[in-house]
Amino acid sequence: MSEARTPAQIEADIVRRREQLAVTLDEIGVRMHPKTIIGDAKAKVASTVDQTAGRAFVTVNRVVTDVKRRFVAEDGSPRLERVVPVALLAIGVVGLLAVSVRRRKG
Repeated sequence: MSEARTPAQIEADIVRRREQLAVTLDEIGVRMHPKTIIGDAKAKVASTVDQTAGRAFVTVNRVVTDVKRRFVAEDGSPRLERVVPVALLAIGVVGLLAVSVRRRKG
């Protein structure tokens, strides 16, 4: 069985619980304040952007390394058997676009 408490103990317990409740309400007030909510949202967005940018950087770096490996030999010289066809294709596409633009204007 529990011991009987004195009125002073009960009052002290009530005061302590009121103080705890006041602290809890203050914490809730801070958490629910619009500036806190906006700050938390900004931090979450910044973290997501940083993670996305990091993944994008890794992906781009991987693609660039792969392209470089295809067009540049280990000694650093260009692989002409791969560079020349791509260059000719690019020149052809640019030429077709130029002809197309001239026809539309004329």
